[in-house]
Amino acid sequence: MSNPDTQVNKTIDLKTIVTVAYGLFALGVVTAGFFSVAILATMVLIYVKRADASGTVYAMHFDWLTQTFWWGLLWLALSGLATYIYIGWIGIIVTTVWVLYRLITGGLALLENRSPSAL
Repeated sequence: MSNPDTQVNKTIDLKTIVTVAYGLFALGVVTAGFFSVAILATMVLIYVKRADASGTVYAMHFDWLTQTFWWGLLWLALSGLATYIYIGWIGIIVTTVWVLYRLITGGLALLENRSPSAL
């Protein structure tokens, strides 16, 4: 018989969590915001697991995704305002391409077990 006081600690490793975070973020971006709740879920996941990842290469991935979210949100908001003078669509397209670039760069770095880095 097993002892009910003994609990098996099943933790999901950080690489899996970061992979899920990249996937959720990409889902939200690729669907043009239709699944934007996936991006919010990514941010909640990142902020909850950030302390567990400190001092590892995965902490850099969490920072990378956090910066991508906040800078992307800023530029999308500014571009959205600029659509009133008909130039914001360019900013929306550029921001979307930039976010996709960062997701691909970060995902490839994760596959190689290294931290993401900007050009």
